[in-house]
Amino acid sequence: MSESPIVPAEDLLPHHIPLLCRTGRPIFPGIFTPLLIEDPEEVKLVNQAMERNSVLGIILTKDPDQEDPITQDDLYSMGTVAKIIKKINLPDGGMNIFISTIRRFTLEKLLSEHPLIGRVSYPVIDTPESREIKALTRSLLSSIKKLTKSNPLFTEEMRISMVNIDDPGKMSDLITSILDLDREDQQDILETCDVQKRMEKIFIFIKKEEELLRIQKKLQSQLNKKIEKNQREYFLREELKVIQQELGIGNDPKNEEFLRFKKLAEELPLNDETREKVTQELDKFSFMEPSSSEFNVTRTYLETILSLPWQESNQKEFTLRQAERVLQKGHYGLNDVKDRIIEYLAVRKKKEDNKGSIICLIGPPGVGKTSIGKSIAESLHKEFFRFSVGGMRDEAEIKGHRRTYVGAMPGKIIQGLKITKSKDPVFMIDEIDKMGVSMQGDPSAALLEVLDPEQNNTFRDHYLDIPFDLSQILFVVTANTLDTIPRPLLDRMEIIRLSGYITEDKIQIAKRYLVPKSFEANGIKKGEILYPVKTLRTIADQYARDAGMRSYEKFLNRIHRKIAREILDEKIETPFTITPELLTNYLGKPYFEEDDKKKAAIPGTCIGLAWTSMGGDTLLIEAVDIPGKGGLKLTGQMGDVMKESANIAYSYVHHIAEEYGLDLKSFEENTIHLHIPEGATPKDGPSAGAAMATTIFGLLARKVIKKNLAMTGELSLGGRVMAIGGLKEKTIAAKRHGIKHIIIPKQNERDLDDIPERVKKGLSFYPVETLEEVLAISFGIEKKRK
Repeated sequence: MSESPIVPAEDLLPHHIPLLCRTGRPIFPGIFTPLLIEDPEEVKLVNQAMERNSVLGIILTKDPDQEDPITQDDLYSMGTVAKIIKKINLPDGGMNIFISTIRRFTLEKLLSEHPLIGRVSYPVIDTPESREIKALTRSLLSSIKKLTKSNPLFTEEMRISMVNIDDPGKMSDLITSILDLDREDQQDILETCDVQKRMEKIFIFIKKEEELLRIQKKLQSQLNKKIEKNQREYFLREELKVIQQELGIGNDPKNEEFLRFKKLAEELPLNDETREKVTQELDKFSFMEPSSSEFNVTRTYLETILSLPWQESNQKEFTLRQAERVLQKGHYGLNDVKDRIIEYLAVRKKKEDNKGSIICLIGPPGVGKTSIGKSIAESLHKEFFRFSVGGMRDEAEIKGHRRTYVGAMPGKIIQGLKITKSKDPVFMIDEIDKMGVSMQGDPSAALLEVLDPEQNNTFRDHYLDIPFDLSQILFVVTANTLDTIPRPLLDRMEIIRLSGYITEDKIQIAKRYLVPKSFEANGIKKGEILYPVKTLRTIADQYARDAGMRSYEKFLNRIHRKIAREILDEKIETPFTITPELLTNYLGKPYFEEDDKKKAAIPGTCIGLAWTSMGGDTLLIEAVDIPGKGGLKLTGQMGDVMKESANIAYSYVHHIAEEYGLDLKSFEENTIHLHIPEGATPKDGPSAGAAMATTIFGLLARKVIKKNLAMTGELSLGGRVMAIGGLKEKTIAAKRHGIKHIIIPKQNERDLDDIPERVKKGLSFYPVETLEEVLAISFGIEKKRK
């Protein structure tokens, strides 16, 4: 860059000018410089400017990674107006322009975004002739002369230009443009219209540069001394090699390996204990014979230690906007989950510290837990390592085997660090709720030390037997349920729940992610197969009603495999539209018909809501009365807790029977058989009491409950409807099965805020405190006498 030889008349500058957005550094007035224009929109903008008056504005975006669209809030308020001197068209459609920058402008208002046109004003900048200005000018010139002499990057042309500029403001701009400053600092100086303040800021930066130069010279001197020492060691090693060759030991592989290990140990920043351990092992290794049984054990041990990432990782900056963009791109919906993750990352960035709680993603299979972990790693620019602990029964899988055992190896944590070669990767531990205990130990107890931020900075693997810092690793664990996770382990985690998807969510996920992914997996080209929304809805309603998207993806793959064969056999022509009627040809008869939705259509039936590790679900509860000795008979694989709920429900209905005009003889002369279908599936949990009592009451009163009504809530012996858990998952299940009305405990009313509005849309909730309220809503009846 050089000072511009052309300065157009400033009085003629227009107040409506086209704007070129730049993400680099600002260009100051009084500069003649080239600009490469590649974006087609910007090429068009430059051509329009040249047809008018060749004037355009150069302005910076606040975010260096800013992408379209651009709004006024995305831009700095001040830029530089320039005159296009020359334009050179390039073969690829871009152009190279040479501009002469004229003066500063202030962006008053953005008039147009396509193309980018702004209304600007030109601040008046006066340079007062004061003693302070003269003193600052001399000081700047003196300091910059010293700096340019010591720095080869400053050319002779730059030195001459600075000496010959008589205007302090222009001299300040030229100095700023050649100093190696951050873009924010340069923009700050550009926006400083007061010449004296501008010169004072530049003077501070020059002094910092002088200090850096002094430190650089000092380091250079120290480096030269080290180089001299290394050269001396090099010549000595060469002499040693000649001596070894004379003695016939020059090609000893063991000796070469020993030197390699020693060199690595000297270069790595090992702590004192580790360095002492490595030195001992190296001394032992140097005297071992390759035929010794201990030779390979020691060599593997040294190889493992020296291949670990002992150096501090180069921290790559991430922005919350960038993290949010990655999460939005890879996942549909889950807004509450994304917000929780962004908040978690915001705390880590604010603290500038990797230590903290562990993320635990809880949800049914197929809702995207693993892919969210990958997105977290991508947004943080970190390596990703995943391993599963499902079914793990040996704590050595976590903490490694002691070296006394044959075939000993480090645990999964150290193996992951060795693979990622990073000290601060993202580790995903899958299926943490499915660990077991055996005579080999308790893996969940071993994980306590790994996941505890207060003690994992000195983690000791049994194989290494030296401390290693795990505190910089971001751990993300996944589970289907919290019930089987040990409480001490759970206390160290930040719980984030991923609920299942409703039909509308499944349609959007299929359109955006699963269909293109399945196309690629099965060799289908884009546009060969078309999916109407109605077809995607039919797959969700009649074939894939589970909480996640795993079975939905399997059905898509099944369709595409068959269509790929039909395309090759020329049985169909592309583009081919898959209508709902054609699904039976590829997937067979529907797994779930519309009539299969659980309905309480006769007396003695009721729909309850349940939570399982596979997500929410609906339970159809049935009851019949048969002649007998009275009492209650239960079937349907109920657990102990649910059996107790059934007995409480029976007792309380018996207690209030007279108040509702029911015949008490029914309890003495008939046995009530209560059943929950799908008897092969175990069922348990404290949330079905209200539904069971309603079923028994409806049977004895010979009444049918309200249409499309489901309920959840535990029942006390006094008739109170008590709080339950998993309301969000149960509501999603109800929505998926066509329920319109849901009875919930009054205490769970606060949990409705956690349920997304798109799920609650079309649903009516009835918070209740007693069974009497439940019966009033279900059957529309009140007590006949008090």
